[in-house]
Amino acid sequence: MFQAILKRPEGTPHPILLAALFGIAEAHLQLKTPETGDDVLERFIDRNHADPDLPLIFAKLDELYRAEHRPSRNELEKWVRRPEQPRRTFARWYLARLEIHAGRRERARQLFTDLRRTGVNSPAIAPALFEFAEFEIDDGRFDEAIAILDDARLLRPDPALLTRIAFLSAQAQYLARRFDTATAAFEQIAQGDSPWTKAALFNASSGWLQVGNHTRFIADYSQLEKQGGDEQSRADLRLEEGLMQAAKGDKKAAASLQRFIHDFPKNPRVSEAWVGLAELAFHSSPPRLEEARKNLDRAIETGPTDAAVERADYLRIWVEEAAGGDESKVIALAKRFLERHIESPFAPEVRMKLAELYYRREDFANAQTQFEIIAQQNPNDSLAERALFFAGESTMSSMGEHTLDRALVLFDQVVQKKGAMRWAARNEQAVIERKLGKPNDALTLYDEVLKSDAGASEKREALCGKGDIFFEGGTSDPASYERAIEAYDQLAADKVGSIHWRNQALFKKGLCLEKKGDRVGALATFYKILEDESRPGERRELFWYYKAGFNAARLLEEDSKWESAVAIYDKLVAAGGSRSEEAKARLNNIRLEHFLWTD
Repeated sequence: MFQAILKRPEGTPHPILLAALFGIAEAHLQLKTPETGDDVLERFIDRNHADPDLPLIFAKLDELYRAEHRPSRNELEKWVRRPEQPRRTFARWYLARLEIHAGRRERARQLFTDLRRTGVNSPAIAPALFEFAEFEIDDGRFDEAIAILDDARLLRPDPALLTRIAFLSAQAQYLARRFDTATAAFEQIAQGDSPWTKAALFNASSGWLQVGNHTRFIADYSQLEKQGGDEQSRADLRLEEGLMQAAKGDKKAAASLQRFIHDFPKNPRVSEAWVGLAELAFHSSPPRLEEARKNLDRAIETGPTDAAVERADYLRIWVEEAAGGDESKVIALAKRFLERHIESPFAPEVRMKLAELYYRREDFANAQTQFEIIAQQNPNDSLAERALFFAGESTMSSMGEHTLDRALVLFDQVVQKKGAMRWAARNEQAVIERKLGKPNDALTLYDEVLKSDAGASEKREALCGKGDIFFEGGTSDPASYERAIEAYDQLAADKVGSIHWRNQALFKKGLCLEKKGDRVGALATFYKILEDESRPGERRELFWYYKAGFNAARLLEEDSKWESAVAIYDKLVAAGGSRSEEAKARLNNIRLEHFLWTD
């Protein structure tokens, strides 16, 4: 019967035609032959581009498409290309839906954008704009979503959709962290009589927590309670109150969480409150580690939610590390967390901690593996650059075959990120080239750092590295010592750098002078370190101080200047560092051998 009506539609009232169309479509849905049913609707739309019931017909066509395994988009694509309206606008809408389902989000965005710019100003288009706004919110484009919803309002949709538009706009403001604006909008929605009233009151209460207005939170919470808000919603708000206070360091947080546990003892989220109390104990000054452990145990005993288990497993790692016990226990906890919660937002941070623990234990193979996983799984995360850098460091420190080549690749990946560790990575590459016996390649890398916008510390390291290469080259080319001295002089002249760099540069300059046969110059250079070993407000540097002292004393002993050598050793003993006993032993030997005892 339906087919007969559609074959000879002349003179048939429009409602009858529409009923016939929908009857055929529904029959094919029941028969599970939607591919045949959509042909009937497509033919009708093709012949009636301005039918007043196009919104309903396209909606039914979309229902058929969704029932198909691989719906054809040919007709929609054809109508999108053709100018007839309003068919073109509806085709864009429903083709965008298909593209979203297929994962082609950029094409969907373009179709929605074209739809938004269309000249069709009908309330029937408002639901399409609403979907477009939801799409943009999913992609974190909150301001764009709000602008789209403003356009939807101008189309004057029915009151129910208008309320949904207002609610979604307020949600977008909330997600954009404009809590004042969002909360005001939610309160306005709550004043109306709609199915969204309680949800709006809930969100308004949450918004007041975000801005720290506890009085307004209580007012909206009480209103929600009066309007019969369900117990779970009220419990969620009370828990959020305590957790929000804890996040902001509010002293009332512990009391709020304890009150939640008291008022909602059977709520499944009680476990989350116990974890919150554990976090407060851990972050107190000083940390109350035993209390944190007990609260975590209580959380697990109460039948924890997935969120509570995740946060408890996360916190235990840091509690045990802070306790300063066996690192193996911390490693085991970190590995367990990654096994249980691989999709957790905390996973990259936990993996970084695991990698650092392996690195600290000189388990470089495992450290490298974990660092590389972080970089591969989170290429755009702030941890990625640091992870790649330390993957390179781990590789350099391991003894495997071809490790230096792999380290070069990893450090180059750091450089390509153009982040804060870029030039430190270049310096490490230069160190590797030196180990591989390629000093010229290393010099090229050091020069790149020195000519760049690298920080002062990276440039000092590069300058020192250049000097070291020239020093090593002095064995075959004595003129290279002079180039090394130039680099060391430049480094020592840096008044801003630490005393460590100055003393290192002077010591190495002294070695160069000694290699050149200038023993007097070498001794004078070593004396500069011994006479000016510290700067105001800076910790005393002893490593290069001792090296300079022992080398100066050696030169003096070789020239039989025993009293001068004794004076040097006296200074080294008085320094009170790790080599003072060595200096004391040498001092006593010289005095015994050369009768230099004093009263």
